[in-house]
Amino acid sequence: MRGMDKKLKILTYGCQMNVADSERMAGLLKKIGYTLTEDADAADLILINTCCVRATAEDKVFGQIGRFKALKREKPSLILGVTGCMAQKEGANLIKRAPHVDFVLGTGQNSEVARVVQSLERERKHFVDVSNISGEIPSEVFPLRVGKVSTFVPIMYGCNNFCTYCIVPYVRGRERSRRPEEIFAEIRQAVAEGFKEITLLGQNVNSYSGGMSFAELLTAVDKISCVERLRFMTSHPKDLSDELIAAIAGGKNICEHIHLPVQYGSDKILQRMNRVYTVEKYLRLVEKIRAAIPNVSLTTDLIVGFPGETEENFQDTLEFLRTVKFDAAFTFIYSKRSGTPAATFDDQIDDETKHRRLEELMKVQNAISLEKNLALINSVVEVLVEGASKTDEKIFTGRTRSNKIVLFTHGVEQAGELVNVKISHAQTWLLKGAVQDYGGSR
Repeated sequence: MRGMDKKLKILTYGCQMNVADSERMAGLLKKIGYTLTEDADAADLILINTCCVRATAEDKVFGQIGRFKALKREKPSLILGVTGCMAQKEGANLIKRAPHVDFVLGTGQNSEVARVVQSLERERKHFVDVSNISGEIPSEVFPLRVGKVSTFVPIMYGCNNFCTYCIVPYVRGRERSRRPEEIFAEIRQAVAEGFKEITLLGQNVNSYSGGMSFAELLTAVDKISCVERLRFMTSHPKDLSDELIAAIAGGKNICEHIHLPVQYGSDKILQRMNRVYTVEKYLRLVEKIRAAIPNVSLTTDLIVGFPGETEENFQDTLEFLRTVKFDAAFTFIYSKRSGTPAATFDDQIDDETKHRRLEELMKVQNAISLEKNLALINSVVEVLVEGASKTDEKIFTGRTRSNKIVLFTHGVEQAGELVNVKISHAQTWLLKGAVQDYGGSR
């Protein structure tokens, strides 16, 4: 364990921010001799980076922790750590529930992971630190990035919005923004490593406050050499400015895709969620975006079964979907999170009603998504090649600038290349076609 040939297995649950956090922790652990492995049985250190946005995410984590109990028994030298949002929420209770866990680090302590692991290598004892939730962001990062084509670069952490259903402000802390020069340096390093597509991350990127507006930051990153595609997520509708719309419309490599979570299509429920905008205001924003960026792809998040939701509210949401016509929507059943205001609301919705409404919602949205994709048949789209399909090595996959998945028969294309694909088939979640020619770098 004291040499430089130690194996690290990381399991990451949850959002893109957790993926980025895992890469940063892997980079720090690499500096003290750990290399990544996919084989948990071969690992000297197992790190579980957790999510607690929904109850199902927590259940998965507890199940995984339980499965490692036997491995710990067989291999006493194994170090097992839990990090991320669930670690922040549960703290020492995690070790009380699962004593075979060696350490728990909250979301503000990721930069301490190497120091903690080195301490545990010398002396095995339980360690818990969930302090510093809104502390300073480390200026130096050493991400060990996964993949070859696309990567995430966090520009800010935390959230100040306090939507009544959401645990994020309580486990990620208040908003803190990174300095622009640190962001630029990290992006240049990612480009030097061969990454073609950069996604700027934040719980609400629109409220970035690192000395310039988010629109200014986006424009500056767009000018960095060899960034061939630039994306961002996630946007809060209340903060999406005219300046940002103009930046996207006028950008060279900024992709024409905006993920704009609406969460619901009824003012009554939006108010109870503390979303601080109305359906009318959201619709005006959509009109403004589509007027400035005619080929934009709009995606969203939607929650059904929120406390107090009536059948009328739900039907209003279905009509809202038919009006906006999102390219895609990520749909969720409301999950009661202890510590949030909505968990205390008296008028909770029963599970049967939640599941019925979710099915209806998905049926409406899936029809819209298919209609949008069918309209692309016989068009030629630029695709950034990601690599072979998981199910067939002869089929390659990639994404359009509008973030649509495209499958095509593999020829001479390589991951990271830009190719033009003529669309011949359309499904709800993906497109299929054939390569026409190269659209960009090789």
